[in-house]
Parts: sequence; C-alpha cells; structure tokens
Amino acid sequence: MTVESTRGPAMPRIIAIANQKGGVGKTTTAVNLAASLVAMKRRVLLVDLDPQGNATTGAGVDKRSLGHTVYQVLLGERRIADVRVVSPTGGFDLVPANRELAGAEVELVDLPERETRLKDALAEALSQMKSALDEVASDYDFVLLDCPPSLSLLTLNGLCAADSVLIPMQCEYYALEGLSDLVQTVKKVRAHLNPALEIEGLLRTMYDPRNTLAQNVAAELEKHFGDKLYRTVVPRNIRLAEAPSHGMPALALELQSKGAQAYLALAGEMLRRMETRAAA
Repeated sequence: MTVESTRGPAMPRIIAIANQKGGVGKTTTAVNLAASLVAMKRRVLLVDLDPQGNATTGAGVDKRSLGHTVYQVLLGERRIADVRVVSPTGGFDLVPANRELAGAEVELVDLPERETRLKDALAEALSQMKSALDEVASDYDFVLLDCPPSLSLLTLNGLCAADSVLIPMQCEYYALEGLSDLVQTVKKVRAHLNPALEIEGLLRTMYDPRNTLAQNVAAELEKHFGDKLYRTVVPRNIRLAEAPSHGMPALALELQSKGAQAYLALAGEMLRRMETRAAA
C-alpha cells in the first residue's frame, strides 16, 4: 500500500535530510534509507543537493561523466525529468550532483525566488508525471533531499521544497548545540517560506550504547523531542563505511550487516508512523 502524504492522494512525501554539522551520516542515511524504502516496494527519488556529490557516488553513478545535474535544474536550464538517472545499485531514481553545484550558491543570489527554485522544479516535474500515460510507473512515494553540511542557500532550497526534515545526529555534546541552531532555522523557514514544514524525526547515528555520554545525550533528546526521536538507532558499522567505496548502499553490499538492518528498521518505523498519522 502506498503511503500518502498530507499533500494529497498520490503525491509523494518530500523529506529533507539535513544537519549543518558535517560527518553525522546525512548522505549515508539518504542513500541507505532510499534503498531500504525501495526494498519495501516504495518508489523513491533521491535528490543530491551537496556539491561534493557523495550521494551520487554512493548510488553507483560516476559524477565525473555527468552532462547535466541538479545544478542546471536550480538555474532553470533543465527539468528534473531531463537529468534524473537510475541508481544501478540502489534501485531508486537519482537527480545527481557534482562540484559544478558549488557555483550555484553564487549564481542563485541574484535570481528571483532563489529559495524556492528546487520546490518549483519538483512541483513541475511531479505535475508532468501525473499527466503521463503510465501514471503509476512514473510516480514516487518518497522524494529524499540530501542537503549539504551547512545552513546554505542549497539547504534552504531543500527545506523550502520539503514536507518535513529528518535530522541525523551523533550523540555528543556539540551535536546538541548544532541541533538547536537547525531547529531555529526550521522555525524561521516555517514562519516565512514554508508553513507546512515539520520535523519528520531525529535519527541517532554512529551510536555506541556502551558510551555513557551517548546514553546521556540520547536521554536529553528523548526528553525534549519525545516521539520525534526514532526508536531505531544506527550503530557504527564497517559495512556502512565501506559501501560508498563500492558505489552501493549497505543493503547491496551485505544485507545481513547491522548497518543495513538498521536502515531497513528505520524505513519500517517511518512507514508505520506515517500510516498511524494518516489513520488518525
């Protein structure tokens, strides 16, 4: 059964995966969650908004050989339908990125509606998909946006286009400070640019239950965010670290690894939460 978003009956749930702190597992989460949702028979589009293009590489696509990327989409030179490719290892569709995207920060500054370029491009693409003859095959259940590790214009485009934001974070002291900044940014975006934006959930990554600090930070998160904190935790796992070098999600590298199983559990928990909200 397709999980429906609040946008309407066959519209996808658009989720920005964001945290301005680097090295917390955003791209790992984006690629592995996309593959896990595909494994659960959902149709997924992953949009790489990071100039490093790590999600593109992790999905098995050579970013150096790309003719067109999300860069041209943001500048209005190409449509999403023109640049999307299929991940050969993950089974999801991908709007790729490479270093060319770094120039978009400067070029977007002088463009009209600079914060909503991605939102408008996605709306156009999804509208065209709806009118296609093969509507079911063309549609998506989820659109995941892999945002860069900064509160930049690219991240702002992701937050303006999204229904919600998923926040991966490590359980350490500095992560709590960064989380506070991100929550304030979400509130400002909701107040001025995207009133529907909400926090999808907080995901604990690289988690070591033996670490007392990790336990204390997790307790703080649970106290302040309640059911917004996913019960699923992603442990430190060598297969998750190795998978990008092979250009594939951990599911494709070793399905039984703890990392792959954690992201499958996350996808299941996310779907159950959405079904519960829809029923309510």
